Amino acid sequence: MKKLIFIRHAKAEEQAAGITDFERSLTLRGKMVSHGMARRFMEKEKAPGLFITSPAFRAFETALIFAGEAGVRPEDIKIDSNLYFKTDLRHFLDFLKTLPEETDSITLFGHNPSFTEIADRLSRAGCEFLTKTSVVCISFPVKSWSEVKVASGRQEYFLKPVKTV
Repeated sequence: MKKLIFIRHAKAEEQAAGITDFERSLTLRGKMVSHGMARRFMEKEKAPGLFITSPAFRAFETALIFAGEAGVRPEDIKIDSNLYFKTDLRHFLDFLKTLPEETDSITLFGHNPSFTEIADRLSRAGCEFLTKTSVVCISFPVKSWSEVKVASGRQEYFLKPVKTV
């Protein structure tokens, strides 16, 4: 059994002069929501496995917050540019083939629209839109990452932040 966990980054700063999209940081609210969602995530997920993040700073910051709650050392978070630059389904399936076979759970930190589209396509029942800091876990009845196919997964859970006034 293999399991993919998609976590969309938290709320980030608006695009500003002199700061690229790649460099945008989380807002204070984004950090606060990430801490709460990370705690909810760890109540649900006992084995988050390997953490892999987009190199965009907002995704990396989100990964660091979740890692802190999960007891994952920052230096053990893998950064992979495929989660920022090559985000279509075909490239994602190729990316899966590069994952370590001995790891059964992968927690990914990245962006929309790709995370929603990929999770939706991989799950037999589809997937709800991932709002900022949402988490979706999809399991696959396979032994190898190369066996993961479109519409072959089962959504185990979906977590999204609770809206406050």
